[in-house]
Amino acid sequence: MKEDVIAKLTAKDDKYACSFADRILSESRETDKWYEYFDDFASLLHHPKSLVRNRALYLLAANAQWDRENRFDAILSDFLAHITDEKPITARQCVKSLAQVGLAKPQYLPEILSCLQNADLSKYKDSMRPLIEKDIAETEKRLTASGL
Repeated sequence: MKEDVIAKLTAKDDKYACSFADRILSESRETDKWYEYFDDFASLLHHPKSLVRNRALYLLAANAQWDRENRFDAILSDFLAHITDEKPITARQCVKSLAQVGLAKPQYLPEILSCLQNADLSKYKDSMRPLIEKDIAETEKRLTASGL
């Protein structure tokens, strides 16, 4: 079954894989039924395909609220590394998903905020850098406004 979940999330048919990930995301808002796949989702953080990395970021963030075992501790640095992912779209997805992680796991706020503030965005094109900067500012605002 676990191999099946990974196969579906990494399917060549991106529309199908995205639809499957959306279903997991939707269900993860209400139930911890997908939390058992946390380590499997985490294994996708290093996938060569950026669309798969995007899915992994969102799925992990959605399941952070169910992480009573603190499995996120083991992957936080890998997760934060995607703030400056080689693909600017993945960097943006990471930054946006960090708001959800920080709200679910307030013990990570200092590290998340530090990584956001110290992110070196110089490698991104002038067309993408302002978008990532805007995402960082919005995520920082959400996290600091949460009053945690």
